[in-house]
Amino acid sequence: MGMAVLPNNTDSVDDPLLPWLRSIKKALDDLKSSAESESRRQLDNTLEECIMKFKDDNRYCNDIRFLKIWLLYADAIQDFGSVFGIMEESKICLTQSLLYIAYAIFLEAKGKLVEADSIYRMGISRNAQPLEELKENHSEFLRRVSDYVNCGSLQEIDNGDSVQLQTKCVNPWAISTINNLLRKINPQMLKYNGYHIINKIYSGKVRLSSLHNNSRNKLVEIGGKKYLIKGCSGQGGFAQVFKAYVNSDAEEVVALKIQKPAFPWEFYMYRQLDMRIPIEERPSFAFAHKVHIYSDYSILVCDYLAHGTLQVGMLYFIYFMLIICIQLLIWTSYFAQDAINSWVVIGQCMEEVLCIYYCIEMLHMLEILHSVGIIHGDFKPDNLLIRYSRNDLTEDGFRGRTGPWHDQGLCLIDWGRGIDLHLFPDGTEFKGDCRTSGFRCVEMQENRPWTFQVDAYGLCVIVHMMLFGSYMAVEKKVSSDGSYLYQPKSTLKRYWNVELWRDLFTKLLNISPGEDHIKSLRSLRESFEDYMTSNPTLIKKLAQLLVKQRASLCCA
Repeated sequence: MGMAVLPNNTDSVDDPLLPWLRSIKKALDDLKSSAESESRRQLDNTLEECIMKFKDDNRYCNDIRFLKIWLLYADAIQDFGSVFGIMEESKICLTQSLLYIAYAIFLEAKGKLVEADSIYRMGISRNAQPLEELKENHSEFLRRVSDYVNCGSLQEIDNGDSVQLQTKCVNPWAISTINNLLRKINPQMLKYNGYHIINKIYSGKVRLSSLHNNSRNKLVEIGGKKYLIKGCSGQGGFAQVFKAYVNSDAEEVVALKIQKPAFPWEFYMYRQLDMRIPIEERPSFAFAHKVHIYSDYSILVCDYLAHGTLQVGMLYFIYFMLIICIQLLIWTSYFAQDAINSWVVIGQCMEEVLCIYYCIEMLHMLEILHSVGIIHGDFKPDNLLIRYSRNDLTEDGFRGRTGPWHDQGLCLIDWGRGIDLHLFPDGTEFKGDCRTSGFRCVEMQENRPWTFQVDAYGLCVIVHMMLFGSYMAVEKKVSSDGSYLYQPKSTLKRYWNVELWRDLFTKLLNISPGEDHIKSLRSLRESFEDYMTSNPTLIKKLAQLLVKQRASLCCA
């Protein structure tokens, strides 16, 4: 927690705690200056001796200074539960809101969000002071949890190994579901190569909390290696992704995903990909080399791809529209922050042949992924990195993804919301809301069960963004047989391949329960491939556009 106990002025001449406060402050100062194990032991011993000496002294049962000593001790031994139990039994500082805030923060760092919530509520029910500060911290905690799991429920759900809700549906992103699944698979995870558990807080010289978007050339020590931070690649509510050089070697570049509280689930999903995805398809789904799980942070070490996301890749046409402008760098810097808005500004979208290519790639991805029982759960353009072949693209090998086309395509990242269907009984459906604006499938919007629809809807939104330059709005239309079909509100342009796109949206926005949607994905992919291979000039044009796109992104 890093709290410093400072000696307070006191009117009392007889304050035996005061010399101890000075000793603790000196020990803290020594620890900050040397960080050696002997300094750590000296501080721990001083804290323990002080607590044992004054634990039963009524003068200090509600003294904020004594509370801070207890909190330092709990942080030192990393057993806040036992310390809290002793304090409750001895009725020490139970009316101080700091006690509940500190314990709840500790639990949150451990990933025990339900327990953290109960501690906040306990302090509020005891009217701990200052009460408003406690309530404010609790509200901030709930906002973080909402962002973290994208689910508004903190309710415990535990009706067996499948963690099923009473409605026979499961919220796959609920805290209780994730915690129960992690407990279930923990013995399996301990055997995974690259899974490192460190049962203490991260104690490197560079504090992880000091890393920000503009952090450069900071040296972070993790698992015996030193990573030189070269910039922030992305940031969410609880995680940051940094480009880093391993042992300062510019030839060995990785991505570090630093997350608080620790989140081992994503590493589990990466190892499932390793085991289930065919080796020739594996480059399309990202790699994680290792994860370090501390009591306060997790650090995921992944491959780093330098060519940006599909979200940025959609800008290639804009770059070449502006290449003659002397303000090119100013414009591209602006547009790269918001690809969608940039299309609206200049009224341009991605060429259809490139849209078709990326649509084929995404259909193929979901076909492979869903066939092995995995749902990504967060399928959107900024989670799709662009892969480029080192060799020139030719007309040969396009359909079979051989030769240079094997290395060309997309790479799906960020598996924090991944769902492993093998951990649930056959036929399980889900009823959670991703809460991601623009990517909530129809079933989520109407509070109906879903499974693969969450990824299929994401694909449709991405296609709509490529074609129209905007997010997709859907409407419910009556079909010829009296049933309802969902379709995008936007009107397809006459000079596009209208039947191909209409078929795509119709099938993927209207997946019925029990339908063989993998067969539909394959059929759609093959129809787009048939069109592309029907005319050799289309593949030649595609290859030229990909070269231009790569050049434009390098310029940016």
